[in-house]
Amino acid sequence: MRPHLCLLLSLLFISLFVGVHSNAQEKPNIIYIMLDDAGYGDVGCYGQKFFKTPHVDSLAKNGLKFTQHYSGSTVCAPTRCSLMTGLHTGHAYVRGNREVKPVGQAPMPKDTVTVAKLLKKAGYKTGAFGKWGLGNPGSEGDPLYQGFDVFYGYNCQRNAHTYYPTWLYDNLKKVELDGKTYAHDLIMERALKFIRDNKEEKFFCFLPWTIPHASMHVPEKYTAPFRKKFAEYENTIGKYKGPNVRNPVAAFAGMMVKMDEGVGQVTALLKELGIEKDTLILFTSDNGPHKEGGHRPNVFDSNGPLRGFKRDLTEGGIRVPLIATWPGKIKPGTVTKHISAHWDFLSTACELAGVAAPKNVDGISFVPTLLGKEQKRHDYLYWEFFERGGKRAARWGKWKAIQENLRKDINSPIQIYDLEKDIGETKNLADQYPEHVKRAKEIFKEAHTPSKHWGDMSKPFPKRVRKKK
Repeated sequence: MRPHLCLLLSLLFISLFVGVHSNAQEKPNIIYIMLDDAGYGDVGCYGQKFFKTPHVDSLAKNGLKFTQHYSGSTVCAPTRCSLMTGLHTGHAYVRGNREVKPVGQAPMPKDTVTVAKLLKKAGYKTGAFGKWGLGNPGSEGDPLYQGFDVFYGYNCQRNAHTYYPTWLYDNLKKVELDGKTYAHDLIMERALKFIRDNKEEKFFCFLPWTIPHASMHVPEKYTAPFRKKFAEYENTIGKYKGPNVRNPVAAFAGMMVKMDEGVGQVTALLKELGIEKDTLILFTSDNGPHKEGGHRPNVFDSNGPLRGFKRDLTEGGIRVPLIATWPGKIKPGTVTKHISAHWDFLSTACELAGVAAPKNVDGISFVPTLLGKEQKRHDYLYWEFFERGGKRAARWGKWKAIQENLRKDINSPIQIYDLEKDIGETKNLADQYPEHVKRAKEIFKEAHTPSKHWGDMSKPFPKRVRKKK
């Protein structure tokens, strides 16, 4: 072979290798951090003033902050199902917290298509560390049967009401604990190990942390700095599963500082391993702020300018933070008003991983928004919730519709709000805009499919939510 031809072929081979390698590098590691019951206003970059969250704020400073992102539901299990499956609660299998005994929640079916299964198909190592709630240990809904290679934490949501449990699950093994060890530390230890062990691989690390859910438990060193500031609550006892807490208000602030410390541990490890630029971090919450265990969200303005809390379908119950950082890909310090929801994550992750998303999902990939490109928009977002009297809601453009008390009256009045002018949903405009009431009815009909476990929202449904399989 002639020398110049050899050289040409060599250069061609090198260029092809570099091109393939470059394309491979476009596929990022994905770390998805989801807090439990943290409100829209519970971190500094979204307006929190009573405590500092410098590591979370750094994610926003170095990445992209969403101001119109929504949770999959207004409580734990259906939000997690929506996140995992790309389906809103009008189509998802899990539409509420349906418990099973003695441990766990009603499982997702074994043939459920989850984001973890799809990423695993794309060659990712998958790990989940925190609270699951989508299938009792060893059931078909167990995380190990829903696409995760590794799981460590609370399989059962009820067990996650305390931060000092007597057991956690390590894959399928029940790990006995002394009831005196702070579970979040154990969960963080395993999560960081997973990242370190897979630094040479592509990985999906799902971190559904329990902070600041239920009991206001945190080691005293985190509470102490806030006791003086919240001295008036010193004799308030926060009662929930596990040890009672004196001054749960100060403890909540300490919990959020502890959470922020965990974010810092994750980002520091990525830098140490040299994979920071190869990793997309997403940070969010599963629903709005709660009022359990002595927590007083009004003290902290936890829902910011929004009305309502956990279990509401007003903005305070379902609008949540979302921060995305991916050095070199996402422009630092940017903000987007793109209207998105947890069920968009599956499609987003699939696009990033180069694997096709299922055609029947409700989500839309927001990769274009991450990269500063033109973004496809939702026709509408939809939620339904069978507790608290039964309710449903929809958002399209700037308009929001809410219908409540469906258990008493399936044709109860529909409320209409203009979120551009009234983010706090203080003025019901239904009488002024009958065309939007009509549009809401159309969405409610189109978005809902009946569920044998939850009911049919087009008809009067059972007096009580079924809680057992």
